[in-house]
Amino acid sequence: MDERIYTEIEQLGSLRLQELRARYREVFGEDARTAHKHHLVRQIAWRLQVQAQGDLSERARRRALEIADDADLKHQVPPHWDGKPPAARSGRGGRRAARIPVAGTLLRRVYRDRTVVVKILPDGIEYEGRRYGSLSAVARAVTGTRWNGLLFFGLTQRGERRRHGVR
Repeated sequence: MDERIYTEIEQLGSLRLQELRARYREVFGEDARTAHKHHLVRQIAWRLQVQAQGDLSERARRRALEIADDADLKHQVPPHWDGKPPAARSGRGGRRAARIPVAGTLLRRVYRDRTVVVKILPDGIEYEGRRYGSLSAVARAVTGTRWNGLLFFGLTQRGERRRHGVR
């Protein structure tokens, strides 16, 4: 590629946002739909390279479209998604597994001649007056060994697989 193009691409990073938006208008013939500086630099650099070296071959373009058509894309927004990053959500910072019952539910299980009763809270699990972060933590407290909490409390079966929310 021409040394002039390399130099121009390197200089894009030092441009102010307004200058990048003007340069975008020059190379694309339309206004930029983003105000993200790094994204504008990448788009302009790509366009300059295409103008200097040419675009994808027709064969490569068709193959890319085939791959995109075959992609397993999510068509629905996950039910827990609220637009906030996980750290900004209330509670412990993560999302609650869909297989855990709603808050207020009591789960019972007999283990070695004693009945284990836990209460599902909005932000954890309560067992014998103590709070736990997961059913697995409760199962470990009860048994002294590591358990899958869903399996221990009978909410799933061994070997049961879930893929993309479908059993």
